[in-house]
Amino acid sequence: MLFVPGNKPAWVEKALNAGADGLILDLEDSVPVAEKAAARPLVAEALARFRHRGPALTARINALETGMAGDDIDTIVGPGLDAIVAPKIETPQDIATLDALITQSERRAGLDPGQVEIYPTLETAKGAYHAYAIATSSPRVPTLACAAGPGGDTARSLGYQWTKEGAETLYLRSKVLLDARAAGVIYPLITSWFDVVDIEGLKADARRNRQLGYSGQIVIHPSHVPLVNEAFTPTPEEIAYHQGLIATMAEAERQGEAAVAYAGAMVDIAMLKTSQQVLELARAIGALDDAEAT
Repeated sequence: MLFVPGNKPAWVEKALNAGADGLILDLEDSVPVAEKAAARPLVAEALARFRHRGPALTARINALETGMAGDDIDTIVGPGLDAIVAPKIETPQDIATLDALITQSERRAGLDPGQVEIYPTLETAKGAYHAYAIATSSPRVPTLACAAGPGGDTARSLGYQWTKEGAETLYLRSKVLLDARAAGVIYPLITSWFDVVDIEGLKADARRNRQLGYSGQIVIHPSHVPLVNEAFTPTPEEIAYHQGLIATMAEAERQGEAAVAYAGAMVDIAMLKTSQQVLELARAIGALDDAEAT
C-alpha cells in the first residue's frame, strides 16, 4: 500500500500507476494542520473519481484524540472509499467509536452499513499490547498494520532506538504478527521503512518482514512499490518447488503413504497445506500465470 498526501490531488493519478495494491490518501501526518480542512473534499473527490481504476482506495484519518476524525469521516465516506486507515488505535473501544461514526456517515451517503472497512494502525505500546483484542473487535477490521519505523509515534512510545537491522523492533513486529494471525487476519501489514534513497535497506527490510510472516508493507514513495511487491511475491523457483511438492504428495497418497521424501527432506500433509496456500496467493496476484508462462 502506498501513501499519497491528501492535499496533493495531482499526485493521486500518478500513484495509481505505481503498481500498489492499494492507495492511502492521507489526511494525517503528511498534511499541515492549516490545510486539513481543505484536504478533506479533495480526498473525497479523488475517491469518487478514481474508484474504478484498480487499486483499493483508502484514506488515513486523523487520530481520535485530535477531535478531527469525525469531520474526516463525515466528508470522505462515500462511493469509492474501501477502508479507513485509523492511526494510533489503542483499544477495542477506539474501534467501536470509529464504527459508530462510520455507520452514521454511511447512512448519510446512502451506503449499506458495514461497507467501509477499518485498517487499524498500531503505533503505541498500548495499541500493540491490545493487538488481538483490536483485531477481533469488529467485522469491519480485516487487517492490522504494525508501525515499526524510526523516530515517530511508535519509537517514542516504546523508547527504542531504531536501526536498519531491526533487532530493537523484532519483538514488536513478532507480537503484532502473532496476535493478528491468532485473530484470523490473512493479510497483516507493516510500515517500517521511510528512507527514500536506501533501496538495499528497503529490500532487506521487506525480506525480513516477509520472513516473519507479514503479507504486505505500507510505503511512502512510488519507487518502493515494485521492490516491496517483489519481496512479497512468490518467486518462480518457490512456485515450482510447491507445485512439485503437491505432485509428490498426490503420488504418495495414491501409494497409501502419508509422508514422503522430496527435495532432500521429509514432507507430509502439513507441508502440503502450506504449499497449497502459497500457490493460492500466487494465483490471486497473477504470479502463478507468470511463472507458468516462463
